[in-house]
Order: sequence, then C-alpha cells, then structure tokens
Amino acid sequence: MTPTEPNPLERRVSDLERRFADLISKITDEKPPATKHHTDMYWALEGLRERVGEDNSGAVLYTGTVDLPTGEHYDWQLGTTVDDLFDADWSEWAGTLGALGHPARLLLLRRVLQGTRTAAELAADDGLGTTGQVYHHLKQLVSAGWLRSSARGHYAVPGERVVPLLVVLSGANR
Repeated sequence: MTPTEPNPLERRVSDLERRFADLISKITDEKPPATKHHTDMYWALEGLRERVGEDNSGAVLYTGTVDLPTGEHYDWQLGTTVDDLFDADWSEWAGTLGALGHPARLLLLRRVLQGTRTAAELAADDGLGTTGQVYHHLKQLVSAGWLRSSARGHYAVPGERVVPLLVVLSGANR
C-alpha cells in the first residue's frame, strides 16, 4: 500500500456507502443527493418533519435571527400544525394583517426598524405624508401590535414581532 492509495478499510467503507446509496435509490426510485449542500438546503424542513411525525396534515415553521441597524438582536421561531391553523378563526387576524396594507405604514415600520424612533423624526420624513397622517398610521400600527410606543413618543417594533414581520414581507415578495 502506497501513501496515496486508500487503506483496505477506507475502500470497504466507500464501497459499502456506494452500495447503500444504490440500494436506497432502487427502493425509493429517487436519486441520492448529489452533494452535501443539497441535503443541507432543507435542514429546517427535515427537523420539522421529524418533530411533527405523520399524525396530522403537516406543520409550518418560521424562524429567524436578525441584527438591526440599531444594534438590537433578535432570535425567534414559531411552529404550528396545519390542523391548528385551519381550526383558528382567520377573521380575527384581519386587523393585524390589514395594518400592513398601506404603503405609508410599511415605510413607517421600515424607518423604525432602521432606527428612526420618535414621532417627530418620522413626521419629518417627506415620504410619510403630513404630521396628522403619520400619527394616524402610527396609531393603526400600535393598535395592531406592530409597534409599541413609550411615554416619550418613541416607537419600536416589539421584539416578538420583528421576525414575524420580516416573514410576512418575505412571503409578500414574489
């Protein structure tokens, strides 16, 4: 055996791995993953499948890790079964989702996430309309839970809403 040749054990393991992959391929009529990258692509999905099992119609998982320009950091995840989602009263979420349905409100949320926090700073943004309009939209976002307001007129997206907001925006991005 020369230093460049694999030792007999390595050859046997390699041969067994190839045979195993061929066997699985024949059983499932699926090709084995071409590269490790392919199997890593669905790591969250595979973990969800393992947790959920086959006792229901599926599940949804969303998760995120976010560093905002303001220095805040959020790690968050939520998983729920499809059965639970179908059993819920979706009409109860109309106000929360509806609050996101105006371009000025989306711009307000973006500005707040980027660090513009006071009503005065937000009202100075020409793209947001008049001061009265800004306060109207801020009130809608606070009412729907997308923003919190402090006594000093500072606004922030609640930590538990940062990742869900970005997930909703990701889903809306076609």
